[in-house]
Amino acid sequence: MSHHYLKFDHVHYTYPNGYRALKDISFTLHHGDKAALIGTNGSGKSTLLLHTNGLLLPQSGRIDVGGVPISKQTLPLVRRTVGLVFQNPDDQLFMPTIEEDVAFGPMNMNLPPDEVNKRVQQALKDVGASEWRERAAHQLSGGQKRCASIATVLSMGPDILVMDEPTANLDAKARRQLIRLIQGFSHTCLIATHDIRMVIEVCNRVLVLDEGQLIADGDSQTVLQTPEVIEKTGIETEQFTPTLVL
Repeated sequence: MSHHYLKFDHVHYTYPNGYRALKDISFTLHHGDKAALIGTNGSGKSTLLLHTNGLLLPQSGRIDVGGVPISKQTLPLVRRTVGLVFQNPDDQLFMPTIEEDVAFGPMNMNLPPDEVNKRVQQALKDVGASEWRERAAHQLSGGQKRCASIATVLSMGPDILVMDEPTANLDAKARRQLIRLIQGFSHTCLIATHDIRMVIEVCNRVLVLDEGQLIADGDSQTVLQTPEVIEKTGIETEQFTPTLVL
């Protein structure tokens, strides 16, 4: 079995205030899957994503990353495998310059300086951020910060890329560039999003959360045309058709 897989096995999570965010979640993403995670606000999407690299740990059930169960002991290995891009870019950009932000992860992996520099250059190029490398995060637009935050994850060479609302605040050009990036990522992706058009363009699979429960999981075209999914999420799919990303 490929090591680029992610498995949730009967995962439950309740916040300290008693709110049950995840209820018996089970699914497996395989190498090469590009899966969308959709649902209304409050359905549990962000909570689920925070479990993928151990920022939250399940209170019952198990999560496997390429055969490694997520636990406090395995977090360093898991976080080298799963790259998580937060919904708010400011949560990932904290160094004096964007270049230093992107270098932070590889440096903490104890890579040689030449390899760190190579990874930084490539990650910035991949997201179209090379010209901002010497700027501070506060000097960038919301969309530019989004691209820079993605670069901080790509520089670590993850096998699994997890993204929370990646197209939010992006203009049309940046959105097209991001779509190309996701399409070119050869391993495994899990993307929480409200951007149904992007789902149709790049995702072969859709998982649907509703009030902390996984109510649908299957190929994109089938799931997005399921009456229960349309009703629970409020999406409108008839106007969306795959488009060519130029």
